[in-house]
Amino acid sequence: MAEGKTGSGREGGRSLKTRVKTARKRSLSSTLWLERQLNDPYVARAKREGYRSRAAYKLIEMDDRHHLLKPGGRIIDLGAAPGGWSQIAADRVKAKDGRGRVVGVDLLDMEAIPGVTFAVKDFNDEDAPDFIKAMLGGEADGVMSDMAANATGHKQTDHLRIVALAELAAEFAMDVLAPGGFFVAKVLQGGTEGQLLTRLKRDFTTVRHVKPAASRADSAELYVLATGFRGRRDHEG
Repeated sequence: MAEGKTGSGREGGRSLKTRVKTARKRSLSSTLWLERQLNDPYVARAKREGYRSRAAYKLIEMDDRHHLLKPGGRIIDLGAAPGGWSQIAADRVKAKDGRGRVVGVDLLDMEAIPGVTFAVKDFNDEDAPDFIKAMLGGEADGVMSDMAANATGHKQTDHLRIVALAELAAEFAMDVLAPGGFFVAKVLQGGTEGQLLTRLKRDFTTVRHVKPAASRADSAELYVLATGFRGRRDHEG
């Protein structure tokens, strides 16, 4: 694993940046990704602190600022694998103490996390909202999505694909959220998510963009955060 080679990057007061040689069977993009991983302080920190991914710190920052994950809350994590966000959610809603509930959903299997119930499931399936609410024990207080479609390398295509995923996640959220609930999803800067924002502003009291410090500075990654769900009556009307 790449993360296994990650160190503090500092020795003798001098920054030591790891460079990766391009192997014959490794593309340039793969080599650059691996080099970023090896030199990413959040990757090293996640390994030290026992988190499944560096993404955990994005949710920590968003929750510290916006107070999304409350003890006793019911949370759905879409595209949960490898589990960084589910770990944070389970800890903060006190799921391990039996107070809150966290349900992780992904097309890929995921190693068990204390306090998290997991399902290998396509959240776009017709029966998914009822199926997942049954697992959760009722409506959700929050729906989180850190999903991203596989990158094509074409900026406009990648943007459209990730916004489409966010729109699908928002549709799902409308079917499972309790009034007052929140929705957070990954998008990309680019200006074509206007339809998504318009819909969220209709169904939630507050909609904002956030970019956690743990998001790489050179990345177009951004999160849309909608709070204060108005309820299904407004959504269906």
